[in-house]
Amino acid sequence: MAVTRSWVESANDSRTDFPLENLPFGVFRRSCGFVTSGVAIGDQILDLRATVANGSLDTLDPQISRSCENDSLNALMALGREAVDALRPRLMDLLSDRSSRARVEPALIQQSAVEMLLPARIGDYTDFYASIYHATNVGSLFRPDNPLLPNYKYVPIGYHGRASSMAVSGTEIQRPCGQTKAADAEEPSFGPTRSLDYELEVGFFVGRGNAQGRSVPISEAESHIFGLCLVNDWSARDIQAWEYQPLGPFLAKNFATTISPWVLTLDALEPFRVPAFKRVTDDPNPLPYLNAEEDRARGGIDLKLEVWLKTKQMRAENSAPVRLSQGNLRDLYWTLAQMLTHHTSNGCNLHPGDLLASGTVSGAARDSLGCLLEITRRGAEPLQVPNGETRKFLEDGDEVILRGYCEREGHPRIGFGECRGIVRPAQSC
Repeated sequence: MAVTRSWVESANDSRTDFPLENLPFGVFRRSCGFVTSGVAIGDQILDLRATVANGSLDTLDPQISRSCENDSLNALMALGREAVDALRPRLMDLLSDRSSRARVEPALIQQSAVEMLLPARIGDYTDFYASIYHATNVGSLFRPDNPLLPNYKYVPIGYHGRASSMAVSGTEIQRPCGQTKAADAEEPSFGPTRSLDYELEVGFFVGRGNAQGRSVPISEAESHIFGLCLVNDWSARDIQAWEYQPLGPFLAKNFATTISPWVLTLDALEPFRVPAFKRVTDDPNPLPYLNAEEDRARGGIDLKLEVWLKTKQMRAENSAPVRLSQGNLRDLYWTLAQMLTHHTSNGCNLHPGDLLASGTVSGAARDSLGCLLEITRRGAEPLQVPNGETRKFLEDGDEVILRGYCEREGHPRIGFGECRGIVRPAQSC
């Protein structure tokens, strides 16, 4: 297909995450303190409030224009996929039609000149466990004789996380304190975690919500998804090992979750849709409420996901980060639609701006594992960093960088930007 060029020259660079065909949504603060929403285009941001003010969106439904004037994306999310279906093409026209340049260009600002914020007011956060490779690997570390519990292939497993500790990329993460119990200790102790980990995940924001008591059928699930972001669900593995039975994750996971600032719409990701994960012959079919022909045919996304590490020593030496792994979202056992449908199947009401995440994305190969727990086999096989350092788990000063992008011949590369976080020492425990 022919690639449409933008008059924003940086958007035409083959290395950018943000070509004209992407236009992800985010929220930013200008140096004057003013907060508004925008879309990324090359190395710039198109200020949506300013775009409304100059009359460039007058042809759209007034509800859409009003939703672009807020300091969060919640109002736009609440309008559903139909609003995005109308807004994105209009923005693409404005940013490609040179006759619009004089009017639109004053609404652009350099990404480097602003502070990115959380894209939405996140009311609720749910984290799933949708990678069968991750679930099997972790299960083998804790239950070697029974790594994958029998319900896994029937039900999308998840837990309710903590929305209040969500942080945007670039926020420093403080090492948490908690209760742990060493294998040779008679009693637990309290102190900083010694097994801090990252988790490579993809999140998706709810657009239009559902009423309490009304489930969302799988045929309609994607119409309730606004867009995707990168997620690092930081985890304290030693706290987790002590507290997770009998009720599952709690303080080991609710101290911090970092997300990327840009939200990519399903429309932008459309060229990269692929069939859902192919289950082996002996696996059960999903129950009817989780089974749809269209979801089987195109429920996956060919999205490359990378984890990079830059230690404190590497920063002091001005060294480039090292890539620890590369996975792919197409390896998820459960699709986004299945996760959302299951979440609402009991009548649970989702709201615009709620965030659902995939859980750690791991693949079958050794170099596609999405966390240090898997890579180092719970610390038994330390990771060797090229500069001579080793890691069982994260140390103070380590910076974790997540990246995600889609590539396909005949289409421009589109990406998510980065999801970064540096580990700072624990407070006095």
